Amino acid sequence: MKSLLMKCIKCRRYTLQHDKCPYCGGELKNPHPPRYSPYDKYVIYRLKAKLNGR
Repeated sequence: MKSLLMKCIKCRRYTLQHDKCPYCGGELKNPHPPRYSPYDKYVIYRLKAKLNGR
């Protein structure tokens, strides 16, 4: 399912557009976290990246 809400990186406002922020023209990103799975085989790599300050 495609996410409807997007969040601007510059002004931190939420919008329904997907190309650029209508308020400041900044880049948008998906504000929702990735879906959790107990069988995720890449969790070790994400944890290492998080602990290394990436």
